[in-house]
Amino acid sequence: MELANRTTGIQEFILLGFEVGQLERLLLLVFFTLLYMLAMAENITIITLVHLDTHLPQLPMYILLSNFSWLEMCYVTTTVPRMLFDLASSYGIISFNSCFLQFYIFFSLGTTECFFLSSMALDRYLAICHPLRYPQIMSPNFSYALVTASWVLGFLAYVVPVTLISKMSFCGPNEIDHFLCDPGPLLSLACSPLANAPIISLIFMDVVVILGNIVFVVLSYGSVIFTLMKNSSRGNRMKSFSTISFHLAVVTLYYGPVAGIYVMPGEETDSNVTKIVTLFYTAITPFLNPMIYCLRNDQVKEALFRLWRRKTIFVKRKVAVQKEGKGQEM
Repeated sequence: MELANRTTGIQEFILLGFEVGQLERLLLLVFFTLLYMLAMAENITIITLVHLDTHLPQLPMYILLSNFSWLEMCYVTTTVPRMLFDLASSYGIISFNSCFLQFYIFFSLGTTECFFLSSMALDRYLAICHPLRYPQIMSPNFSYALVTASWVLGFLAYVVPVTLISKMSFCGPNEIDHFLCDPGPLLSLACSPLANAPIISLIFMDVVVILGNIVFVVLSYGSVIFTLMKNSSRGNRMKSFSTISFHLAVVTLYYGPVAGIYVMPGEETDSNVTKIVTLFYTAITPFLNPMIYCLRNDQVKEALFRLWRRKTIFVKRKVAVQKEGKGQEM
C-alpha cells in the first residue's frame, strides 16, 4: 500500500487532541495510562489462562475469545500510546505516512473485530439452535479457520479506501481536530472539489462491513433468543439468557458508537462528541470486554481455580523436595 501526497507536499499533520488545560491533560494522562495497563493485563490474563488450561483450548468459544483478546490488545495499542504521548508532549505532530498507517491499521483492526463478533455470534447460534450438529461444525480447525478469515478480511477491507484518500490533494491547514488519524477530519483538509472515488469506496466499505456484520449478529442472536423462548425450560432459559446477555453487551458497546459515527446519516457531528465516542470504543471498551466476556464466566472461574490448584500443588511439591534434600544432607 503506497502512501503518498505528491500534489501538495504535506509532510506532517498536527493532531489537536483534547484542547484542555494542563491540569486536565495530566489527569487524562494518568487515567488513560492506568486504563491502558489494566486493559492489557486483563487481556493477557485471558490469553494465558486459555493456553495454560487443559480444557478451554478445546472449546470453540475460547479459541475465539483468546484471539479476540489478542485483537483487543492490538486495537488499544494502535491509538492509546500515541494519545498518551500527545497528552504528555502537547505537540501532536505526526508524519504523513505515519498518519495514514495509523488510519489503515486502526480501521483494519476495527473491521477484524466486526468479523470476530460475527464469528462469536455464529458460535452461539450453532451451539443453541443446532446443538447436535455443533461439535461437528464448530471443530477446533473450523474455529481457527474463522480466526484466520477474520484477520485476513479485516486487513484487506480498507486497503483501497486508505490508498485512494492518501493520494488526494490536501490544501491545509494540516491540523486534524482529533486524537487519531480518522477519515472524517482528514477529508475535511482535502482540496475542493473532492474526488468521488475515495469517498465512495470509504462509504461503501463502512456500510458493507459494519452494517453487514450488524445484520448478521442481529439475525444470529435473534434466532438464539427465539429458540430459547420456544424450546428451553425456565431454568435453562435463564442460564442461557445470562450468557447471551454478556455477548449482547459487548456487541452493543462496540457497534453502538461505531454505527453512530460511521454509518448513520445525519448532520455533521460535533468534533468533541466524535472524540468522546471514539475514545469510548478505542480505550474503554477493550478494558470492559474481558470483564464482560470472561472474568464473570463460570468456565473461566473454574479454569482460574484449576490453575491456582495446580500452582499450589507444584509449590508444595517443590517445598517438600527441598526439605527432603536438606534432611538427607544432615
